[in-house]
Amino acid sequence: MKLSTILYSSAIILALVVGVGVYQQAKKHELKPGQVGDGVAGPLGMVWIPGGEFLMGNSSVKSQKNEQPAHRVYIDGFWIDQFHVTNNDFSKFVRETGYVTTAERKPSWESLSVQLPAGTPRPSDSVLVPGALVFVGTEKPVSLADYSRWWRYVPGANWRHPSGPDSSIEDRGDHPVVQVSYEDARAYARWAGKRLPSEAEWEYAARGGFDQATYAWGNIFKPADKAMGNTWNDAVAVFPVQAPKVLPGTLPVGTFPANGYNLYDMAGNAWQWVSDWYRADAFSRQAAAATVTINPPGPGESFDPAGLRVDAPKRVIRGGSFLCSEAYCEGYRVSARQGQDPYSSSSNVGFRLGVSAVE
Repeated sequence: MKLSTILYSSAIILALVVGVGVYQQAKKHELKPGQVGDGVAGPLGMVWIPGGEFLMGNSSVKSQKNEQPAHRVYIDGFWIDQFHVTNNDFSKFVRETGYVTTAERKPSWESLSVQLPAGTPRPSDSVLVPGALVFVGTEKPVSLADYSRWWRYVPGANWRHPSGPDSSIEDRGDHPVVQVSYEDARAYARWAGKRLPSEAEWEYAARGGFDQATYAWGNIFKPADKAMGNTWNDAVAVFPVQAPKVLPGTLPVGTFPANGYNLYDMAGNAWQWVSDWYRADAFSRQAAAATVTINPPGPGESFDPAGLRVDAPKRVIRGGSFLCSEAYCEGYRVSARQGQDPYSSSSNVGFRLGVSAVE
């Protein structure tokens, strides 16, 4: 075994061991909802979310079918990152491990083909080049039924170059890292001694103690005409028209106010990977039990009748991004959910991590 492999494995084990000790010690303290860990009373930079029961999903007129119906769920207390994982955070991970993200590798036809209709012919190897999805916008209003009008697969796009090879994250160290796949997020989590939150944990934390509020801060999108998250500004340009000199993108984490649990950017800025497989009917199946669901781990497989292939593997993303608009997806609503290819990377998807409380 190579020395680098041994050191990397040892680092993960040490992080886990040290982490367990920290979280056990935190149990001796009187933890308050939204308390930020300082490395003694809880893991550094993570927020304590107390256990409790809540209504997950939504049945309002704004809700999509995949969010329905609202149903009762109980979640044990856990810790979650106060902020998105940033470019600075991810840079440290890559420096210490030499990790290469999926967008920096040649795409695997095996992982691509399962997202396409059965029988789709394999493309030439010259097409299978490293890259990622980038929002390019349009010059004029278009039908919102075809997202390929404003997204492009750009060779050379990755977490270091989120909009393509000519872009950079220089001076953007405190922005959410994007162009990271579900697999990249899991690799980072293993290194950090953490894990991705479940979808139920994420929504419970995002609600910030508000019961069935539309947004992470309440029911009014812009209270007192004040923006509460980094979302598409319809007053500047109709989605997906790219206004001259106004390039949509991420902002530094923590730019907008925290929610009731002291968490930042739970709406807008960048979508966030969670651990669950995506099923469009997950909530209706869960609600059919007619009892409170305790710590739901999510479904065992994917199901998306709106996709190119109903059984294509997809993981859930939550929270919306800078591209979410009142006129389009409204993904920043706290119950909004989507499915995404776990090997795909795009310029508006990042993640944050969680840790279980240890008794």
